[in-house]
Amino acid sequence: MTFPITLLYAGGLGALMAVLSIRVPLKRGVLDMPMGDGGDEDLATRIRVFGNFTEYVPMALVLMLLLESAGASPAALHAMGGTLLAARLVHARYLRMRPRLDLRQKMGRAVGAMLTWLVVTSAAGYALALAL
Repeated sequence: MTFPITLLYAGGLGALMAVLSIRVPLKRGVLDMPMGDGGDEDLATRIRVFGNFTEYVPMALVLMLLLESAGASPAALHAMGGTLLAARLVHARYLRMRPRLDLRQKMGRAVGAMLTWLVVTSAAGYALALAL
């Protein structure tokens, strides 16, 4: 049994995760900082961007995989996957900015976070509807 829709978005999100993750050790190498962030704002931000991604994306992909295996609508799965990928790109872009808390940064982070939340909650609700 294959799950081509989830596979598509897992691939895209995996590529994004690779980019976000490599940014941490690259900065650690420049700073010669093997642990922690040493008070470096840029390193702390890179760590947080990667951490935030890993906190939300796995559950969304698990839900998508389970939905696809249960026969969920391909259109719904593409909507979830596309929204999740866009949300994580937007969130990473605006979380990467130095924390200066301008309106553009706040809005970008909020949009990315809210769209991620929307995907997780809609996938969870869809899963419950299919299960019951």
